[in-house]
Amino acid sequence: MSIIPSTDAQREFAYSRKDFEHVKSLLFKHAGINLANSKDAMVYSRLARRLRALDLGSFKDYLTHVSKNKSEMEHFVNALTTNLTAFFREPHHFEALQQYIRRHPNIKRIWCAASSTGEEPYSIAMTVAATLGTFNTGISIVATDIDSTVLQKARDGVYTQTSIAQLPNAYKSQFFYRGKGAQAGRVKVVAELQKMVQFEQLNLTSAQWCVSGPVDVIFCRNVMIYFDRPTQKKILERMVKMMPTTGMYVAGHSENFTMYPSLVTPMGKTLYRPVI
Repeated sequence: MSIIPSTDAQREFAYSRKDFEHVKSLLFKHAGINLANSKDAMVYSRLARRLRALDLGSFKDYLTHVSKNKSEMEHFVNALTTNLTAFFREPHHFEALQQYIRRHPNIKRIWCAASSTGEEPYSIAMTVAATLGTFNTGISIVATDIDSTVLQKARDGVYTQTSIAQLPNAYKSQFFYRGKGAQAGRVKVVAELQKMVQFEQLNLTSAQWCVSGPVDVIFCRNVMIYFDRPTQKKILERMVKMMPTTGMYVAGHSENFTMYPSLVTPMGKTLYRPVI
């Protein structure tokens, strides 16, 4: 009778529980992200690519390499951050943004705090441009992310045609160029929309941020779930201090901040108004 090898025996690289705990510790220290214990397989899958690229034989060797080479830390964090996004994801938030702009004609700045590959900040920019009827809105949109790789894709503004399939035809024609020839099946954000968004790399757990107040609207969606409670509260407090009392904080569908009544008060579905 044959014995089915264990998952560990099938793995290309040596990977122990101690290695996983070391990864968790490093990620929390450098990015504030609190990995669940169930993510050990994800960690192996994503970091194995770096081991192959560096021709290393084990996670122990890789973690030693990370500790000795600061440049590798960026690859390490990039590999382990999740970048699930889409144009106009959670559409009620963009309807709320449209209403907010109409109620507050003097709005000056919007911050997208987890831009990923750019679909969210470009959705914000499209909403602003469509609401005001111009690309020259006078509203500054800054988009940040910890992952340098996705930021470059966001700056490029090139996506698959299927990614905008659900957008209104008017948005497709006004905000995107359609690829031809070798670029068939792709679209590119029009230059006027690209100019509306400034992309910057930012670690939300860093002592210094490249974004300063005042900020009227902050989109920080589906990011806080990766932080522990003390880190969540610290980041939320820093953000709302940058906002006017009339500001709007936009959270993700799985995030709830009603436990911080001294910082924010609900103003709609996963929408909050600053208290301080």
